[in-house]
Amino acid sequence: MRGSLSGLTTRGRCLTAAGLAAALCAVVLNERDLLRVSVFVVALPMLVATLTARTRVRLAARRTLTPSRVPVGGSGDVGLEVWTTGRLPTGGLLLEDGVPYALGARPRFVVQRLPRRTGVRLSYPVQPVLRGIHPLGPLRVKVADPFGLTEFDRELAGQSALTVVPKVVPLTGAPAGAGLGAGSDGSMRLHAGQGDNDVIVRPYRHGDDLRKVHWRSTARRDEMMVRVEERPWRGGTTVLIDHRAAAHQGDGPASSLEWAVSFAASVCLHLRRHGYRVRLATEGGHVLTESLGEGSSVTDNAILDSLAALRPSHQRDLVCTRDLGAGQELIAVLGAASAESVAELNQHRPRGIRSLAVLLDTPAWTAPSTAPVSEPTSQATDLLRGSGWSVTIARPSSPMPRVWTELCQASKQQSSAQLDHGRLS
Repeated sequence: MRGSLSGLTTRGRCLTAAGLAAALCAVVLNERDLLRVSVFVVALPMLVATLTARTRVRLAARRTLTPSRVPVGGSGDVGLEVWTTGRLPTGGLLLEDGVPYALGARPRFVVQRLPRRTGVRLSYPVQPVLRGIHPLGPLRVKVADPFGLTEFDRELAGQSALTVVPKVVPLTGAPAGAGLGAGSDGSMRLHAGQGDNDVIVRPYRHGDDLRKVHWRSTARRDEMMVRVEERPWRGGTTVLIDHRAAAHQGDGPASSLEWAVSFAASVCLHLRRHGYRVRLATEGGHVLTESLGEGSSVTDNAILDSLAALRPSHQRDLVCTRDLGAGQELIAVLGAASAESVAELNQHRPRGIRSLAVLLDTPAWTAPSTAPVSEPTSQATDLLRGSGWSVTIARPSSPMPRVWTELCQASKQQSSAQLDHGRLS
């Protein structure tokens, strides 16, 4: 009874107080008719509160997400199913589901009558503007009686997780030789027999590492030939995402970090769909995902999920204790990079392995669109190119397909320059 009376509204409490006052006056004045009225007035809120409390206990709900993964800027649908397990008719329900601001407005529904057998099905759209793992819920209900005398709150359904993945932009082309080795997947090379001192060569294939070109055989056969070595070679491409908070500027979905995450996701899926082995890692050396070539949508979802859950790192500077590309070709999506950061990237990077970088001009994310490229970005670009990297600069107004095309062209120019240098030497 005490729990039921706790749900009385201001109207219900006033009506109860008025009934008690009328009962007191009826006793003093010896008015039996007034006493009957007062008893009815006091009993009505108590009866309504008891019935409403029982109705609240016999409610249940379920939430469904369609789809469970939504890209930034896309739309999804959240379905709610509410039913009663009791025999009494239910009505006067106010439902409210918890929705974070990044997914849209918080929905509210009023159910005048809840069918006893079928229940009701409700739905509302979500339009995420920011990637992440966003919680939906809890679903709360307010049960009220038709007289407005009582009101009870209850949590019907807990929280559900909606994964908002970064937006993927279609890309075309690939850097010269990206991720390809001598074999079908670039993971193993043939080797000569023991004691055989002769160099085993074969014709050059598109994508072969130019540092393996055997120039003596090439000159003798008048055809590009490459060496086939004994040691295994780890083929594939490492996509590096720099998610240091200190290296990015801007807020929310328009920040440079979100641009970098979306570009990295687009590159990973683009290379995988062309059969390349892709390894996704952070500037701290943490491997997010690693695939073994063209695969199913499950692997694509694993890449998108890992990027959806990626949060800014508190590490201020790049500190490399090993090669961030793990001996593979490297495509680095970098934020603000100082001379020390460039030195750290090159410290453990083997010479001759292709390295590419998309350098974000992060000050442009908070400056007018007509502002020139900042001096630190220009200096970092020159240092990387001087170390043999293929580099392109990205700004907020730069379309991702154009940035990728420029990076592929820079890689081809770099490969041509290395080829000419090898022929001259």
